[in-house]
Amino acid sequence: RLHATDVTSSSFRLAWPQLLSQETGYYSLEYAPRAEPARKRTLQVSGAQTSLVLSDLAPETTYEVALIPESNVHYFPPQTTRVTTLAEEISPVQVLISESGPHSFQVSWAPVLDSVATYQVLYGPLPGNSAKVLEVDGRQNSTVVEHLAPNTTYLVTVTAVYRSGKEKSLSAKACTQEGERG
Repeated sequence: RLHATDVTSSSFRLAWPQLLSQETGYYSLEYAPRAEPARKRTLQVSGAQTSLVLSDLAPETTYEVALIPESNVHYFPPQTTRVTTLAEEISPVQVLISESGPHSFQVSWAPVLDSVATYQVLYGPLPGNSAKVLEVDGRQNSTVVEHLAPNTTYLVTVTAVYRSGKEKSLSAKACTQEGERG
């Protein structure tokens, strides 16, 4: 049976039982993104091979793969499999603090990726260890942090929580404005 191993965001290894030999034929290997069958690519593979790495693939994409034994001795039915590449795990590359006031500021980040389930925004005054966490939907790229103390420096950490379970973080410092003297 044709199957895939070593799946990454841009490649996977195909392995199959030895059906042919160098002398008895070769394989045609066809693969295409399931959503775009017109982008099919075809490779010829020596009959002696039983594995092959496909690379330069798109992340988070399901590929339909067919291995067709072109034998001059026997007929072998095509072997097919379906392989989905992993999501690209990119950490947030920018954390921006804006619209800073005495009791709030806005935190925004980039890029926003389909592979992120949620963002966690952790913030707390420096120095100190009384951090609070905001959970933000993975489709959003900013949130407003409120109820802060004036004239205080905060450490803000944005963590991308990927659907795969991995997490990547980036931190920035933010200062609230001085409060109104009255």
